[in-house]
Amino acid sequence: MGVRHINPEGLHRSRAFSQAVVVEQPTKTIYIGGQNGVDADGRVVGPTVAEQAPQALRNLRTILESEGASLADIVHWTIAVVDGHSVDEGVAAFQQMWDPADPPPAITVHVVAGLAPGRLVEIDAVAVV
Repeated sequence: MGVRHINPEGLHRSRAFSQAVVVEQPTKTIYIGGQNGVDADGRVVGPTVAEQAPQALRNLRTILESEGASLADIVHWTIAVVDGHSVDEGVAAFQQMWDPADPPPAITVHVVAGLAPGRLVEIDAVAVV
């Protein structure tokens, strides 16, 4: 598969994210819509980002597995956290689920004014298989 993780000289290099990811040939691409910390019945799993973010990531993993993919196939994440809540808790959930042996994806984090009622985090992703 023609996927390269880009971290050019002159830019900050992090073990947590790549500056960019390049897909060099036609492949299957999965665009995953924003996932919240809700269970299969649509109920919010807890009142904190620390509880909701892992569930949102599990939801992403379920979608990927339904297409024969895994978290390692993700090339870009977007994490939105409601203002006043810990962005670090959302990033920590990502770091707990991500295998550090895999090249880190590009990541964008937003602090937002609000999401659907009770939801504190929303995570979307793009995966290349």
